[in-house]
Amino acid sequence: MAFERSIHPSKKDRNDFIRPQNCNQKHTKPDRKVSTKFIMDIEIKKINSSENEIVTELFDKYRTFYKQSNIELAKTYTKERLEKNEAQIYGAFKKENPKPIGFTLLYPKPSFVSTNKNWHIGYLFVEIDQRKKGIGQRLVNTALNFAKKEGAKFISLNTENDNYPAQKLYENLGFVREGFFSGYFYYQYNL
Repeated sequence: MAFERSIHPSKKDRNDFIRPQNCNQKHTKPDRKVSTKFIMDIEIKKINSSENEIVTELFDKYRTFYKQSNIELAKTYTKERLEKNEAQIYGAFKKENPKPIGFTLLYPKPSFVSTNKNWHIGYLFVEIDQRKKGIGQRLVNTALNFAKKEGAKFISLNTENDNYPAQKLYENLGFVREGFFSGYFYYQYNL
């Protein structure tokens, strides 16, 4: 499922961000084709608190990229977020393998102005040898569908300013770059 709509949030929602030059760029559908066969072999599954250890290793790999590896911390962190209902985690699985090859973790993003609970994609990770196969796209689309069903007005995320593959993915899906701070771009997708 592709999301094509993109609307900018009100100015008061962006006050903390510096707008880059090209933030008003138009977004189009993805320009590369992903093998439908491979996508059909992938199942996206919601992870509950009793299953948190399924994604612990992937979460630690994500943290390793930022030179912060600690498997016990990864286990405790994901378990606590799920038990306290402070996050939603989705895993990507090859149908023949119970071990996930990717995951995304979303946080609720409360608003002081609206009663709606918006969402923020805090983490998106796909195993290196499984990238460029549409898995990240499926995980982000799952997050978008979840947020929309929850009645959210938007979903946001941050990515490092030199993470060009992630930027391309998000922009192809219709996220709009809204700002820059501390080495990260802020993206938002209005639902």
